[in-house]
Amino acid sequence: MKQDVNDSAITDIKRARNQQLGDLLRRSAARYPDKLALAFRDRRDTFRELDEVVNRAANALAELGIGKGERIAILARNSRAFVILRFALARIGAVASPVNFMLNAEDVAYILQHSGARGLICQDSMCALAEEALGMLSGGPDILLSIAHAGTEVSDRWRPAEALFKHPDTREPWVAVEPDDPIQMMYTSGTESRPKGAMLSSGALYAQYVTVISDGEMRADAVELHCMPLFHCAQLDCFITPDLYLGATSILHDGADPVAMFEAIQTEKVTKLFCPPTVWILLLRHPDFGKYDLSSLRQGYYGASIMPTAVIKELSERLPNMRLYNFYGQTEMAPCATILQPEDQLTKLGSAGRPGLNVETRVVDDEGNDLPVGEVGEIVHRSPHLILGYYNDPEKTAESFKGGWFHSGDLGRFDEDGYLYVVDRKKDMIKTGGENVASREVEEAIFHHPQVAEVAVFGVPHPKWIEAVVAVIVPKGGGALTAEEINAYCYEHLSHFKSPKHVAIREALPKNASGKILKRELRMEFAEIFEG
Repeated sequence: MKQDVNDSAITDIKRARNQQLGDLLRRSAARYPDKLALAFRDRRDTFRELDEVVNRAANALAELGIGKGERIAILARNSRAFVILRFALARIGAVASPVNFMLNAEDVAYILQHSGARGLICQDSMCALAEEALGMLSGGPDILLSIAHAGTEVSDRWRPAEALFKHPDTREPWVAVEPDDPIQMMYTSGTESRPKGAMLSSGALYAQYVTVISDGEMRADAVELHCMPLFHCAQLDCFITPDLYLGATSILHDGADPVAMFEAIQTEKVTKLFCPPTVWILLLRHPDFGKYDLSSLRQGYYGASIMPTAVIKELSERLPNMRLYNFYGQTEMAPCATILQPEDQLTKLGSAGRPGLNVETRVVDDEGNDLPVGEVGEIVHRSPHLILGYYNDPEKTAESFKGGWFHSGDLGRFDEDGYLYVVDRKKDMIKTGGENVASREVEEAIFHHPQVAEVAVFGVPHPKWIEAVVAVIVPKGGGALTAEEINAYCYEHLSHFKSPKHVAIREALPKNASGKILKRELRMEFAEIFEG
């Protein structure tokens, strides 16, 4: 129905109806002004204080010339400054692009170049890495901000980020950000050789927050410990931001140190904790596990990979008051797609659960037809959680959304009760220690070694990392190539978490009649290489 209103009225209506990422913190501050919102090291901010410092930083960023839609990369560990700047960027309509701090300079340079980042916010101890990356670019960001985190000296080209927090203007800036305007861009390796910029809007993020809050049974009276990196959408958008949205309290650490985590749980009476399976295992195996009072834990969450059955059972025995949830998804889903509830952990072992509140999920064949119960096919989703597309990659965007469903690239099956089981990655994604590693990217790097004729990279079970990267290599002309040489080469040319944890040299690789390498045979052969 058309309304006869002038431009001023339209602007007022939009402002009254605004629902962008930057708004959620203001609303929580109005509901819980004096409640503890965020604790990091010796700083403790109430919701009112956090909201005010975000306004100061937003106004300072605007004065630097950062405008709506401009991409700002963040290369840093967890910190109070990370949280403040993430929301400050949202309030001026800029697009925050967190970067994996475990990447090497070449990977960082690619992301800065591909994103067209206007600015780079970098932790002080990572500025040397960032400068190496910047040196590889012909242009690059012209606004450089350094977060004082580790006491590392930086060059004069970096402005101190903390100076922005003292800006005199505490008023909230008004920038018209539509629900489908990009507000966050996460880089994902997916299954390709180069990272892709997954563009998320406020509308997508809010839809995802509603899903995880509802199906993850999250409440405002929770106290959550956040130890996993905020560059990951799991910790950022399944946990700390929903907590700030609800008005829950967040205790933020810059890493997953078991003793520090135990102490925080005991002292702060932490009720919620998210960890990938690797970290849950690390906690259970730590000799100090039984020395602390962890009885306040009421909810535990895991994701990134399937939790081993023995670990689920051990958690239920050693933390009997804690309800356990599995979140499955991917960056493109902002990131949660399906959830396995606490009551299903032992009856549906290995399952990723059922589609979340705002998600539809199917398992289909190559023509997009639904497959019968128990039959394996590609997992596809339809949801307002979904990305707007891949930045500057219309072909990949069109391919991924073919037929009006998002094609995940994962293979799975449904059981008779509608529970999803993820059985493989369609294009050989390896998830090691919670990190995605594209086998093709590792293969391409190894191929550049002058003595390599063929290579196959795949993942196998690992007691600590859940999956480990393995490479099987055929040398050129039967040459004398050693695993040690390949390991050294990989550490030089790849981020360390992408480098193989086992290298085997062979005369040939198993192939089918059409010449395709049979990775399934290699996975079976090396499946127990890390056991014992």
